[in-house]
Amino acid sequence: MTDTKPQPPSNNLQELVAQYDREQAFRPLSGWVARAATLLAVGFSVYQVVTAIVPPPPAQVHRALHLAFALGLIFLLFSPSRRRANAGMSVIDGLLALLGLAVGIYWLAFFDELAQRAGSLTTLDYAVGLLTLLLVLEGTRRVVGWPIVIIATLFVLYALFGKEMPGFLSHRGISPERLINHLAYTTEGILGVPLGASAKFIFLFVLFGVFLERTGVGAYFNDLALVLAGKRVGGPAKVAVFSSALQGTISGSSVANVVTSGAFTIPMMKRLGYRPSFAGATEAASSTGGQIMPPVMGAAAFLMAEAINVPYAEIALAATIPALLYFAGIWIMVHFEARKTGLRGLREDELPNRREVLKKLYLLLPIAVIIYFLMSGTSTERAALYGIVATIAVGAVRKETRMNLRDIVLALAEGARAALSVVAATATAGIVVGVVTLTGLGLKFANSLVELSGGIPILTLFFTMVASLVLGMGVPTTANYIITSTMTAPAIVQLGYPVLTAHMFAFYFGILADITPPVALAAFAASAISGASFLRTGIDSVRLAIAAFLVPYVFVFSPQMLLINTTLPEALWVAITAFVGMIGVGAGVIGYWLRPLHVIERLLAIGAGLALIVPGLATDTVGLAVLGGLWAVQVVQKRRQQVAATPDRPA
Repeated sequence: MTDTKPQPPSNNLQELVAQYDREQAFRPLSGWVARAATLLAVGFSVYQVVTAIVPPPPAQVHRALHLAFALGLIFLLFSPSRRRANAGMSVIDGLLALLGLAVGIYWLAFFDELAQRAGSLTTLDYAVGLLTLLLVLEGTRRVVGWPIVIIATLFVLYALFGKEMPGFLSHRGISPERLINHLAYTTEGILGVPLGASAKFIFLFVLFGVFLERTGVGAYFNDLALVLAGKRVGGPAKVAVFSSALQGTISGSSVANVVTSGAFTIPMMKRLGYRPSFAGATEAASSTGGQIMPPVMGAAAFLMAEAINVPYAEIALAATIPALLYFAGIWIMVHFEARKTGLRGLREDELPNRREVLKKLYLLLPIAVIIYFLMSGTSTERAALYGIVATIAVGAVRKETRMNLRDIVLALAEGARAALSVVAATATAGIVVGVVTLTGLGLKFANSLVELSGGIPILTLFFTMVASLVLGMGVPTTANYIITSTMTAPAIVQLGYPVLTAHMFAFYFGILADITPPVALAAFAASAISGASFLRTGIDSVRLAIAAFLVPYVFVFSPQMLLINTTLPEALWVAITAFVGMIGVGAGVIGYWLRPLHVIERLLAIGAGLALIVPGLATDTVGLAVLGGLWAVQVVQKRRQQVAATPDRPA
């Protein structure tokens, strides 16, 4: 258990990843087709690295080439249906791959002419634009799945037939020619800011994550979590929380996180006596939390920085306290659950060698390098490059993690494959954004939310939460943020709250769709590993992630939780009181603190916890007083029980 050298996953794990995470459902290739796909993937990564070092071509050309590489690879690597997932590549797929590459070549060859025509497009331009739209939708369907494709298609239909819609949804109507021009040839559509962020730096961070995995850091996260938390009460559950928080620094997928780390944490939890649904829920909730954990936040932090023109460092810092509260809440509840059911931690012989694990702390150096350069004002893409270089250097310390030229080439190919879902999702999300900007739907939708709530802030936030949960169902993190922030965040901004607060609120609830029934992809994957009911796992996941459902409301009304217009002492006080509040909420939800809690005590604990989570002198005073009283009563009663249970001493 002490070896952190990455091991190839078992066939069962590979099948599970492919089943619940479409992004990893690569079909088997052989011969010249496999070599061509590898060469194209390596070329994609090399192109991205080179253009991060030297100035890239014009934005439209750079984004179009980025998209072309991805489309070519998608049609080579992904089958048109799951039933044919193990079938080889067909002639049609080869043709689609060539057409995908042709999109980038067209922009490269005719950029000057397209710029001069500026909307007065030729018949060939329209044909290429329509082809681009169809290829993006089909490619996204293969690599990401139906939900986001259905959403994008509905938006396209709305643009074409919206003049027939009733009420506030009606618009003047958009002709097919104008729509294709807007979506395919401007930076407001497919080639817009989302794809631009993918081409500029998200790809490089995905590549950085692959290099980390290749040098054993992913496996090291698990060993480190076992050493730090494994022996504690309910150790395996706390290992799941801790390792998922660490994995969230590099992972861009809740489902992938569940399948990879849950493959060993969920069985451990079940062996120690956790209910199967609770074991699956712990992993699902923790893995989903990885998407809101700085510094990467499933790449949403970089998209947010681009979208609202706020420095990345400010976004990462703003997300820190809410993310820590999220994981603290899960940790507290799994602790109380373990106490309630009398579960032990892992034995010494079930843990890695502590000394060997701690000797390898240097493996975390690349993450420290990334954070340092991001926070120091270095460009995001350069920070990613420095992180990749640091990863290779750190891996060279030990023979088992040292990368030779072949390893580096394979990592470049794997990085390109891992980025395909991000490219496809951001391109398709660009379709949604393009329709919103063309029709003004975003403002109309925001106005409708405000009108529906009567302008009452708490109701507006509630309706925004529901809309974000619905829009985020089955949608990967990057596209999730783009869609939810475009459609729902303006409603919060209209109420006068800061833009960053509004975007964070929409993003959090979009991410929570991964554990919220009826879709709840992360809970679905976890239930497949634990063998529990999907619905029961989803419900337990929501209970464990209660902090994520509460904290966004708090930071809207009290932006100091996001470190907006506050001082360090105020921020620390907010964090400390909120953490104490999570103890009360966790105890009330689980029904156990120092001893089992009665119904009234549970309600008091939850109420006091909520009061502490909401910043304010009055609420903090009441919350501390009630929780302190509950704790004192339990201490006294527990001592009396211990005295009563102690046999009388002989005289």
